[in-house]
Amino acid sequence: MITSLLVANRGEIARRIFRTCRDLGIATVAVYSDPDAGAPHVREADTAVRLPGAAPADTYLRADLLVAAARAAGADAVHPGYGFLSENADFARAVEAAGLRWIGPPAAAIEAMGSKTGAKRLMAAAGVPVLSVGAEPTEADLPLLVKAAAGGGGRGMRVVRDLAELPQALAAARAEALGAFGSDEVFCEPYLPAGRHVEVQLMADTHGTVLAVGDRDCSLQRRHQKVIEEAPAPGLPDALRAELHAAAVSAARAIGYVGAGTAEFLLAPDGRFFFLEMNTRLQVEHPVTEAVTGLDLVALQLQVAEGGTLPAEPPAATGCAIEARLYAEDPRRDWQPATGTLHRLELTLPHQEFEGRGLRLDAGCGAGDEITVHYDAMLAKVIAWAPTRAAAARRLADALARARIHGPATNRQLLVDALRHPAFLAEHLHTGFLTEHAADLTGKAPGAAGEAALAAALADAAERRTALPSGWRNLPSQPQSKRYLAADGEELEVRYRIIRDGLRAEGHPGTVLLDSAPDRVTLLVAGVRRTHHVARHDRRVYVDGPAGATVLTALDRFPDPAEQLAPGTLVAPMPGTVVRVAAKPGDTVTAGQPLLWLEAMKMEHRITAPADGLLTALHANPGDQVAPGTALAVITPHA
Repeated sequence: MITSLLVANRGEIARRIFRTCRDLGIATVAVYSDPDAGAPHVREADTAVRLPGAAPADTYLRADLLVAAARAAGADAVHPGYGFLSENADFARAVEAAGLRWIGPPAAAIEAMGSKTGAKRLMAAAGVPVLSVGAEPTEADLPLLVKAAAGGGGRGMRVVRDLAELPQALAAARAEALGAFGSDEVFCEPYLPAGRHVEVQLMADTHGTVLAVGDRDCSLQRRHQKVIEEAPAPGLPDALRAELHAAAVSAARAIGYVGAGTAEFLLAPDGRFFFLEMNTRLQVEHPVTEAVTGLDLVALQLQVAEGGTLPAEPPAATGCAIEARLYAEDPRRDWQPATGTLHRLELTLPHQEFEGRGLRLDAGCGAGDEITVHYDAMLAKVIAWAPTRAAAARRLADALARARIHGPATNRQLLVDALRHPAFLAEHLHTGFLTEHAADLTGKAPGAAGEAALAAALADAAERRTALPSGWRNLPSQPQSKRYLAADGEELEVRYRIIRDGLRAEGHPGTVLLDSAPDRVTLLVAGVRRTHHVARHDRRVYVDGPAGATVLTALDRFPDPAEQLAPGTLVAPMPGTVVRVAAKPGDTVTAGQPLLWLEAMKMEHRITAPADGLLTALHANPGDQVAPGTALAVITPHA
């Protein structure tokens, strides 16, 4: 019987596992890197063990340190969570060799599915359909998807639409795969841009029972990483659903699987399906399956690890559940990751309990936590359940729209817009959905920026008046002004007057100030009362109002000359590590040509030349750590 469990992971998955442990009366042990010393998962555990260092390679990817931590804390079992070493057969063996119980499948099963190429051969032998191309792809095979054999999550993946591009795509994929997974093995398979990503949740015990515990659609992706998932997968004919479940069970039986796992398939528009891979662990999106079945999959994992038996049949799915992944990234800027202090993360549901509305929040961080480049960009998952798919989508979109999220840029508005998009609601799902509807989903920044800037300026003025009634006089004052920069780069100027009765804004006809405080401004706009909640952190101003959330940057009246850069200077758009450089000073470059790659939050980001010209300076070398705004290169345009 398990009495104390170490979770060899961090963030929301560690907190999720701890929640089940508390319900079952199992003591919990956390591990943490130096940047995670004050993280929520550390605070919530009964005991915690430090892993000295910051980078995953020095901490969460060190099997020896994790096993030593379990021994030091007196744990008798280890749960790997997902990511990091969760699908590492050597880690599973090391845990068991130390006399600890491994909460996962046998090492041999992990090994069998550890290579996508090997897994495909096994599945083909078991009669499960697979996608494949010959050793020498031809024009008839296009488009192609280059994939890393030893990992996933979008790393080492490239789409090839022209055979001439294949050598470069293979080289880039190999380099990225080697850095991410320690193996540069890659392979090609046909790319189905209109295909759906459908997966089957599996649970198997040591007594021969293998269950297909429902299915999920995970088609909404960016950079081959999932963004929105739902259960059950909508629109599947009963016969097709039964075939998918049977194929998944066959895949599990073929490798003697035990525990929780997921068989992932690509569903073609004509109804054919193909095995993609098997994840030998719990999935990020497992909450949607829990929501529609009522099961606790972590509790089932622990039950199986203790030798327990599963029921003969899984419960039937009831209703629909949808999960949205909230990432610290900016979809309008090519999904650039964002870092910094998370000042606020809360879902506002007046007069009702959060869980009582069929909503669930799995967050790995909270107010005051620092979002760094060391780990994945996901801040939280928000899950909604409802009797119907349309109702679940509406509930989830509303919860996200009302959320107060202050700190690094996020994909929140994209999630809201996707959940409300007519094509999504009509079940027109495929892996290219976000690209196809990019104009609708990543266009102009949301919210009424002008009205939000007015609210920000009036809240600022109210705070100043509270501290000192500066500018008040018996005679009407001269207009005062505040300047802000909106998220889309638009500069906004607000002018207002301090009068005997309070404040009056200029340039906003039909707008009347009803009330103002440092954190709240109420306006009457064309006869409609509108309240804006305002929060300030340094120069950033967060305005949550009826039109949505708006982030503004307060501008100085006079720019600092020291902040001006030389013409043609290319700066780092994000914090990260320089992993590769593809040019040198003196090179002639063309617009769009890759100059270097930055790695941040488990993803590589290409930095390209903004215009044709001469690369006159290069200030970046592989291994360099750069901060946002760091000068990377100087390009002198051609005369």
